Amino acid sequence: MATATCFEELKVWQEARDIVRSVHMATQQRPFSRDFALRNQITSAATSTMSNIAEGFERGTKKEFIQFLNIAKGSNGEVRSQLYVALDLNYISEQAFNELRESACCLSRRLASFIRYLETCSAKTRVRKTSDLLAEQPSTFNFQPATASLSPCPPKPKSLPSAHTTPPSAPRSAKSSSARTTSSMAH
Repeated sequence: MATATCFEELKVWQEARDIVRSVHMATQQRPFSRDFALRNQITSAATSTMSNIAEGFERGTKKEFIQFLNIAKGSNGEVRSQLYVALDLNYISEQAFNELRESACCLSRRLASFIRYLETCSAKTRVRKTSDLLAEQPSTFNFQPATASLSPCPPKPKSLPSAHTTPPSAPRSAKSSSARTTSSMAH
């Protein structure tokens, strides 16, 4: 049975981490690197996606986890929208745009599927261990889209860094996502 004991094991968090890396790589290239406002906005939105998945997982209630997954999904949508701006301003190539957009779309589908799963699993609202929240999930789910109506995610392009499938030995500390969460909820 697929059970996550820490957020680093979640496929959606791993994919969000890949997107953060890819967005940062894209924004370091000129002329993107000179547009400080757009660069900061898109990297902040990508980081918010990853951070909200982690924060929701650590909260300890299914209701809050779902709330933070929805915020993460919204931040991921913000990344996709800003990718169009970057493309329209010729900051990124069409190929880079397509790869990043597809990764973000795939993550959005996975988040939507995961949210639906959590909303339909047992009526427990409080859990002592976050792993209990996920222990009831069928082994075939594995945090991937569960319905045939969702298109499968394409394989990762070779140019993008791969996700770690095991938790890192020393997770990097990130800025508190509380401020980002509050501003994300206002959008």
